[in-house]
Amino acid sequence: MTVPDELRYTEEHEWVSAGAREGTLRVGVTEYAQDQLGDVVFVDLPETGTTVTAGEPFGEIESTKSVSELFAPVDGEVTAVNDAVADAPEVINSDPYGEGWLIEITPSDPAAVDGLLDAEAYQKLIES
Repeated sequence: MTVPDELRYTEEHEWVSAGAREGTLRVGVTEYAQDQLGDVVFVDLPETGTTVTAGEPFGEIESTKSVSELFAPVDGEVTAVNDAVADAPEVINSDPYGEGWLIEITPSDPAAVDGLLDAEAYQKLIES
């Protein structure tokens, strides 16, 4: 199971990285999460401009096994949505850390990302 060192993680199995634009954070689901879900068949994502709250749902991901909520890693505003995953949700299974990203957020507090799990802590979480 891949857990890239350069990313931060939530206990709800989302990853966070620097976004495409300065000051933004890109969010997706981890390899572990997509593996547990099985084949992803649908994703419901917010519109740009939506305000999200850390720990609160911002969308849903549906697989052949279940429907799960997606949780915001930080407070902020959604500034980009990956429309490609809406058209081809299976990319989340094939490339969860790349083309399978979900949204970008401009955080209310950029330092909030420091409170997320690092790769070592996330690895321990999924092993327990």
